Amino acid sequence: MAEISKEQVKHVANLARLALKDEEVETFTQQLGDIINYAELLNELDTDNVKPTTHVLDLKNVMRKDEPKEWIKKEDALKNAPDQKDGQFRVPSILE
Repeated sequence: MAEISKEQVKHVANLARLALKDEEVETFTQQLGDIINYAELLNELDTDNVKPTTHVLDLKNVMRKDEPKEWIKKEDALKNAPDQKDGQFRVPSILE
């Protein structure tokens, strides 16, 4: 792959809304170039006998089963509220 240019770094910085100084552009150009060159080394690996995977670990659905359970009572939740009215939390209005 061709080396990354300063113009490409400036373009990506602009897309990310980053204001970079000239010395930062120089630094990031070198660093991103090094990263890309290192990633290119992966193309040299023999992956003919490697099965494609979506995850490096053989994970199954690790979430708990979604079962209803007893929660705290409304009165217990509201007793720590700084302000409440009619069984509801009261919060400051944000609309004018």
